[in-house]
Amino acid sequence: MLQTTRSKSIAEIRAELAEYLNGELIPLERKLGLGYEDRFSRELVGSVWRRCRELGFYGIHLPVELGGRGLPLAQLCLLKDDVAASGAILFPHVLGDWGGPSRIGSLARYATPDQVARFVDPVVQGEMGICFAMTEPHSGSDAASIRTRAVRDGDDFIINGHKHYISASTFADVAITICVTNPDDGARGISALFIDLRAPGVRLDFDCVPMTGQFVDADIHFDNVRVPVANLIGTEGEGLRIAMDRINVNRLLHCPTMIGLARQALRHSIDYAQHREQFGGPISRFQAIQHMLADMATALYACEQMVLATAAKADGGEDIRTEASMCKLFVSERCFEIADKAVQIHGNVGVTRNHPVEFIFRRLRMYRIVTGTSEIQRNTVAKGILL
Repeated sequence: MLQTTRSKSIAEIRAELAEYLNGELIPLERKLGLGYEDRFSRELVGSVWRRCRELGFYGIHLPVELGGRGLPLAQLCLLKDDVAASGAILFPHVLGDWGGPSRIGSLARYATPDQVARFVDPVVQGEMGICFAMTEPHSGSDAASIRTRAVRDGDDFIINGHKHYISASTFADVAITICVTNPDDGARGISALFIDLRAPGVRLDFDCVPMTGQFVDADIHFDNVRVPVANLIGTEGEGLRIAMDRINVNRLLHCPTMIGLARQALRHSIDYAQHREQFGGPISRFQAIQHMLADMATALYACEQMVLATAAKADGGEDIRTEASMCKLFVSERCFEIADKAVQIHGNVGVTRNHPVEFIFRRLRMYRIVTGTSEIQRNTVAKGILL
């Protein structure tokens, strides 16, 4: 299936993706009675990973030599929008966002053949989960201030430290972990390691439940964890640069997910406005409702075009550090406003816990924090335009 997928157009891939989402995944979720805030078993999540791998969706953006299709970022953005807009509860697992190939991202090009065999290939095949562990309790946006230490001991590193609120860690077997290897060298003393989360001395706490109520994040504690030097990604001291390369693209790739969720909220709002009757007719006839819907659709279009333009720049080899932050800032704030209007249009239905619109509202509010707050994005944009 993967061989034939590589020759298909993006329109054909999107059509097959829609067929899977609407004909297989969403019916499965309804059959199982899944809710937004349920704990999903590793068995269920793994079955989605492997099915999506079989269909050619899982890790589709990876280079061909790593088992992907080498999909351009602009086309990947379209697929991420599609899965988020579908209404599927398990949508983050379809393309590998939660615990899958998307967590590896650009780091794959630094992996040695041995690391590809032990970590990258199993993740791509849906046999192993992975997460990216950089944030610590005292160092959120200030990545250079991390304290997790990796001390060289012969052919190993000894790891001690605490990673906080690590996304997708509940589905992970391995963590790409950012550690300090030389505390006297500042940002150049930070390295990246593959760490097996089943190794002695590793402990996960699952107390990090976000406002969405989803069990996705955990804290990771390292207590004298012995890790082979062979697990070092790139060279010693490259960790922060490698991490920031990933984060810049990741900021852009969060945006189509936000757009898809906002698109779903708009779709629900249009349908509700056309069917909800007040004062003798549907509320869609009221200008106040029409204006909210018009503003939502306009903002959505602006977000979509901004992201696709930035993705096209990245595909052309341009540095998108400033533009990625512009997208993260603009899209996260505009999409949250769309969700807010959707709640307003739905009235009491819109504030009912776990209604799709209410859940989207909560989820989109989070995106103004994750991968750098709006304030951090403004700092990055300002730095980019003032240089």
